Amino acid sequence: MFFISLFLVLTLTAAVSGAGLLIMLFVRTVSHKKKERSSLITKLAIFFVIITVANICVIAVSQLRAWTPPIVDDNGSTPANSIAELTELEFNGRKQWVSIRGWDKDKPVLLFLAGGPGGTQMAAVRHELSELEKHFVVVNWDQPGSGKSYRAQKTKNITVDTYVQDGYALTEYLKERFDEEKIYLVGESWGSALGIFLIDKYPQSYHAFIGTGQMIDFEETERLDYKKAIEIAEEKGDTLFIKNLKKKGEPPYYGNKVTFKSAKYLNYLSAYMARNPEISNAGYNTLRDLASPEYGILDKLYFFLGLVNTFNDVYQKLYDIDLREDYTTLDVPVYFFIGRHDINAPTALVEEYERILTAPEKKLIWFEHSGHSPWINERDKFAEEVLSCLLGA
Repeated sequence: MFFISLFLVLTLTAAVSGAGLLIMLFVRTVSHKKKERSSLITKLAIFFVIITVANICVIAVSQLRAWTPPIVDDNGSTPANSIAELTELEFNGRKQWVSIRGWDKDKPVLLFLAGGPGGTQMAAVRHELSELEKHFVVVNWDQPGSGKSYRAQKTKNITVDTYVQDGYALTEYLKERFDEEKIYLVGESWGSALGIFLIDKYPQSYHAFIGTGQMIDFEETERLDYKKAIEIAEEKGDTLFIKNLKKKGEPPYYGNKVTFKSAKYLNYLSAYMARNPEISNAGYNTLRDLASPEYGILDKLYFFLGLVNTFNDVYQKLYDIDLREDYTTLDVPVYFFIGRHDINAPTALVEEYERILTAPEKKLIWFEHSGHSPWINERDKFAEEVLSCLLGA
């Protein structure tokens, strides 16, 4: 918070001094006392430059000082074999960031795949699923175009293959570093589809996969979400919302406004779930996550740019994906952790996919008090089910 506060103060000061400088320059052009004005303008310009340079330095230091807090037990001590690390790695020519956390470096490795595309959940997972750090080395990956890895690749050049290639490269790095033959995968929303892609192409690298907020068919999901939003709005008599939504037309959307068109009904559904009394701990604590020390000042900006720009450029490349057609046989155990009240990723599609899927083991586990994010809505049960499915605990 220190760097944020200092950044805001310096930014406000720079804005005021910059505005004052422009006013003085204008006044000088119409004044007869140009010599007197020039001296004041010079001083104000020097002050503006100093404040601007100081702010740049604050931004740079905040980036360099980003960190993930150490593992601490109930007595306030750090376990001897624990790990808490924020690391920049390079995969396929792209520089990306991961956090690696666990009470014991010799525990199995679990890689969490965030939603999006363009989302970063590095801080959120640390807050919500800290229990898993006692049983696994939990790895969070800011994928290209998201959070700390926003600049890893131009968003317009990011494809599904980009994520699969880098996800596999990260997997191999983790296997080698922690001397593991295989690792575990958990994927959330978009990450649930990415997890399926990875275990399909590289089954030899993964023990098992858990998908939550599971995406099945991206184009059909958007159409169903659009219709669901209209249905809810009709029940509420929200005629203005219906009019505005119908003006945008039915998805899928293409072009430069995908994010904002989709956000119209997706945010409506999210707000509806947040008000559902059957859903516990309704959603993300964005301010808490944004203020977390994993993110420097630029990372906080990229936090939002990923959700806007990366989602816009990448999501429209996902419309031809349907797991029911292309991923019906997998060689890795698969578990679906599904919120009973999820209306973002339609649960009927997950049930259909689970029925036709062939895998060494498959299971659909319902979270009765969850929406799209059981790992947040019912985090204690989520951790218990992870341990039960993956470790038999």
